[in-house]
Amino acid sequence: MAKVKTVYFCQSCGHESPKWLGKCPSCGEWNTFVEEKVTVAKKGSGKSGRQQAQLPVKLSEIVPLDEPRIHMPSEELNRVLGGGLVAGSLTLIGGEPGIGKSTLLLQNILSIRNRKILYVSGEESASQLKLRADRLGKVSDNTFILCETKLDNIFTQIENVEPQLVIVDSIQTIASDQVESAAGSVSQVRECAAALLRYAKESNVPVILVGHINKDGAIAGPKVLEHIVDTVLQFEGDRQYLYRILRSIKNRFGSTSEIGIYEMVRNGLKEVKNPSEMLLSENRDEEMSGITIGVTVEGIRPFMVEVQALVSTAAYGTPQRSVTGFDQRRLNMLLAVLEKRARFKLGQKDVFLNMAGGLKVADPAIDLAVVAAIMSSNFDVAVSRKTTFIGEVGLSGEIRTVTRIEQRVAEVEKLGFENVVIPKGNLKGIKEKFSINIIEVGKIEELLRFLFE
Repeated sequence: MAKVKTVYFCQSCGHESPKWLGKCPSCGEWNTFVEEKVTVAKKGSGKSGRQQAQLPVKLSEIVPLDEPRIHMPSEELNRVLGGGLVAGSLTLIGGEPGIGKSTLLLQNILSIRNRKILYVSGEESASQLKLRADRLGKVSDNTFILCETKLDNIFTQIENVEPQLVIVDSIQTIASDQVESAAGSVSQVRECAAALLRYAKESNVPVILVGHINKDGAIAGPKVLEHIVDTVLQFEGDRQYLYRILRSIKNRFGSTSEIGIYEMVRNGLKEVKNPSEMLLSENRDEEMSGITIGVTVEGIRPFMVEVQALVSTAAYGTPQRSVTGFDQRRLNMLLAVLEKRARFKLGQKDVFLNMAGGLKVADPAIDLAVVAAIMSSNFDVAVSRKTTFIGEVGLSGEIRTVTRIEQRVAEVEKLGFENVVIPKGNLKGIKEKFSINIIEVGKIEELLRFLFE
């Protein structure tokens, strides 16, 4: 008879303890330990624990696969994966509820015609998935739907179907009979993910897992889940906006610097080929104050973003600082620099800042565009829509150099802008010549003179 023991697991990192603890010694979180009964199964029992004896092989004798990567229909997904899905890999994709994780995977696998695919759903029925496929407007005879939550039954159907790609939606709904705890618990997630990892490596079939996230934005379950998988993708975005960003957090087979951008439309997710045009509002007949264009870089991909600022007299005595898509503490720092170094009197004024398109920007190179938008709104003088701003603002009021200046200026030039304001000396030593008019500034005062003289 199998032995049953009681242990305590940290829900944040998966740390195991024989007794309850108030604070986790591994991750430092409070009140995260939960009690679970773990069954120690007999050796050789259960299909999910099967392992084949492996022998050591010389690295020089290993023959690489003929098809190391599976090309997915979505070019944005291929970009983030590093060129495609690697055979035998285990990929985890997480995101908020309703952000579009299942839609992204379903519309991709329905477009694959030359591979047999098994889609395991623990959250939706077969009829619900059929309705979603009809909404996407795609039907595939190579895609098999399995609505199951027991791991042993899933492996049984895998043996029957012999798929070339397996998708599990979601890993938190799958439970193994080897563990006596509810689905979604730390031990269940760890056991099921480890079994699927063994299957992927032994059969050379790629497996994609969908994961839930907790209130802090991290993928739910033990941290070991992110350690054992080969690739971790995060699907981000605000459900109030149409745009979604697919970001790579971990990738053993490619760079984590790439991002993919999608637009949510009526019949699914649409790839955004040129994010700069997406993030810039439509052309206006007249220029308005408080609006500037900056250049940010997500990973290694530069694109333009419209910065909108509104400065007005405080109506209730206490000035407000409202920010959307930008760090509020950094805004406070920039306002302090303007007040100290440029003699702006903004202490008794409300300042509202917005990044158009619902994008969240953490790139310090957007500082110059933010400062220019605030000064434009304060003086109620419009900045030319043909001018862009690139640069980081320091505490002493100097304009600091930024990384990837060549890619940023090239993106500005490609989109037909006439002027670009950059930090002084940032292009020093760069041989590439640009046809765009480049204005170099070293301090906030020089930026003021360029804008308003």
